[in-house]
Amino acid sequence: MKFAIIKERKNPPDRRVVFSPSKLIEAKKQFPKAIFKVESSDIRVFSDKEYTAAGFEVSNDVTDCDVMIGVKEVPLDTLIQNKKYFFFSHTIKKQPYNRKLLKAVLEKNIELYDHETIVNEKGFRLIGFGRYAGIVGAYNGFRAWGLKYDSWNLPKAGPLPNQAALIKELNSIVLPNIKILLTGSGKVSNGAQEMLDAMSIKSVSVDGYLNNTFNEPVYCKIDVLDYNKRKDGSVIDVFDFFNNPQDYESNFMRFAKVTDYYIAGHFYGDGAPYLYTRENVKSKDFNIKVVADVSCDVDGPVATTLRASTIADPIYGYDPESEKEIDYKDDNAITVMAVDNLPCELPQDASEGFGEQFLQHVIPAFFDNDANGILQRAKITKNGKLTKRFSYLQDYLDGI
Repeated sequence: MKFAIIKERKNPPDRRVVFSPSKLIEAKKQFPKAIFKVESSDIRVFSDKEYTAAGFEVSNDVTDCDVMIGVKEVPLDTLIQNKKYFFFSHTIKKQPYNRKLLKAVLEKNIELYDHETIVNEKGFRLIGFGRYAGIVGAYNGFRAWGLKYDSWNLPKAGPLPNQAALIKELNSIVLPNIKILLTGSGKVSNGAQEMLDAMSIKSVSVDGYLNNTFNEPVYCKIDVLDYNKRKDGSVIDVFDFFNNPQDYESNFMRFAKVTDYYIAGHFYGDGAPYLYTRENVKSKDFNIKVVADVSCDVDGPVATTLRASTIADPIYGYDPESEKEIDYKDDNAITVMAVDNLPCELPQDASEGFGEQFLQHVIPAFFDNDANGILQRAKITKNGKLTKRFSYLQDYLDGI
């Protein structure tokens, strides 16, 4: 089996890669029969020379490889027919802008595996960049606070080499006695929590957060049953919420009353109540001043997120009265950071972490006859057709 680490060609450029040189060395040790070839790239966070020094062939031609491994969508004209491809295709939710990509995949008889579809038998994702989105998102939110109030001037995350450098910068600032709210329980929120803990910010309970004042900055991490409640007042469990979201309503405003800085690191499921609406934001009880929306569901559950922002221009202001975008420094503005590709700002760490997961869960499947069904579940296309698991995409393909 011959694997190619392909060049990222999507714009804006993405410096991440699935396997760093050190992780490829580990992969080769674990699977001596595997051959790894690296497509030459001048933008990758690890240079061609580093892969060559690690003992891997670097070439402009990878057509002799069986499995193509990338990060972002592959441009249609560079797809090689009859190959297996791994990348984030952004098609499984019927994204209209990538319909042509999925059609091209089928026309070229490509076996497509989307990183998002690599799940265990219970359907939980096994690999992703979520942790790094949380890490950078929390940092960017503190940076936004400093810029809004002229209290500190943190550098952008992108030019800094790694998480440790971000933490060093955060530990150089002196926070006011603010209350920080973090939603979520997965990799994104855990990544953000790493940053809060690295700053030695005190973690407090929901009750303490809602009812007490503190003489130091504090944070509270909450999950779905903290910010949602059943309409009939009963308390069941988180599975009831996931199965019957229509029976719930948001209970987020009790947090919004006392929160200064909010980090949105949750997963939002279809049919669930919005955390807060535009009407909620108009309330005098809405106290949140800065929102780092790592989840970045535009015009959705976090009503202040009007659009995704960019790494180049990550911050904008939301005016509660007009419900429109304004200068984030305006006195009436809620400052919003809603970059939707945050892990790109930490390419080295993100690549190392992603490669570790890919090596643990995906590469073994090629050598143990897919014993755990990883490839079978993840495969979107085969023999020019959608697989049964992804047959729901047929109307999307047909343009219906």
